[in-house]
Amino acid sequence: MPGVNARTIKHQDHIAGIGAVTGYGWGREALWQGLISGKSAATLQSGYGRDRNEHAWVALVPDGGDPSISKSRYGRAIHEAAREAIADATARGWRPGGTVGLVHAIVLGDVVNWRDFYLVDHGHRRSRDYLPLLPSTPISMLMQEFGFHGPSMNVSAACSSANVGLITAKLWLDAGVADDVICVASDMSATPDMLEHFVHMGAAVADAEPMDACRPFQRGSRGFSMAEASMAFVLTKAVDRPYAAIVGGGMTNDAYHVVSVEPDHKQIIDCARRALAQAGLRPEDIAYFNAHGTGTRQCGAAETDLMARMFDDGPLIYALKPLAGHSQGAAAGVEVAAAAMGYERRIVPAAPIVAQAHPRLLDGPQPFQGGYTLKAALGMGGHNSMLVLGEPG
Repeated sequence: MPGVNARTIKHQDHIAGIGAVTGYGWGREALWQGLISGKSAATLQSGYGRDRNEHAWVALVPDGGDPSISKSRYGRAIHEAAREAIADATARGWRPGGTVGLVHAIVLGDVVNWRDFYLVDHGHRRSRDYLPLLPSTPISMLMQEFGFHGPSMNVSAACSSANVGLITAKLWLDAGVADDVICVASDMSATPDMLEHFVHMGAAVADAEPMDACRPFQRGSRGFSMAEASMAFVLTKAVDRPYAAIVGGGMTNDAYHVVSVEPDHKQIIDCARRALAQAGLRPEDIAYFNAHGTGTRQCGAAETDLMARMFDDGPLIYALKPLAGHSQGAAAGVEVAAAAMGYERRIVPAAPIVAQAHPRLLDGPQPFQGGYTLKAALGMGGHNSMLVLGEPG
């Protein structure tokens, strides 16, 4: 393929294992089957709205996981996603190196537990029940269970956090800071109090089914449906059967507004250029654009502009938030996992088209034609990130 050079091979890091906890259920297979079904993970939930007397379409993670790990779904979801990814990677021939690091992409943390801490317990708890609130605790528990001693940290970049976590993990691998990296992205903040503000900002839609409200690159889109998820990946340079390769990444910030996107989209376009430059690729090498795809007016305008100005509308486009919902800091993790599994299964798990659409938007699951995928994630506050995925090699 044109544009590929030795630099791409030198910096190729592999996704060796995937773990998933989403609105579709516990496990990556539940996620895959949910996406392939073409049906949204959201269901109608009670207790939402300003007075908590309304119903809302939300993709909540169902109860589950190991109760010995944590009393909260948040703690259990983080741990089970990581366990699944590590078991998956091990079955694919991964053997941990001497230095295994952990990156946790996070935005708000255990929202439900913090709410109960203040409103139910009035700030008083036993230390053993208080400690799970701290973002250091899930990391510590994972490192202890598996005996990993590499670098560990939380990263946060709004709705771009999962992409940023994976880029950080790649930087560690390429710099020799770690031999392998576990990357976890979690967000369980689809609570009534959180959804209320996103609705008021005009970003989220609670009163309509996701396929009616969230239509990225299609006419009539109003915004996204909120969701929860915890995703985990094992990144390494050496594994027998990898899903896909991460060959490049870029990050920029609009430095424009805490919510709104910079109107000329200069930094978003520069972010894509940086990602391709690190991968040693040219715009024409990109076969698929895995969009941020929130369905909001600003995001739609920015990504449509990016496709036209930088890629001459060449790549095939798909967006998964109409199906999986928008899980904030974990959203890009859900979407990277879907793309990576698609490389192995030779299917692009695109959402069905329901209205007049961009001519390059895929309509439902399609055969994967090979090539590179650009994964975009655009977070509030101008946090732009782009990840380039490719065939494992």
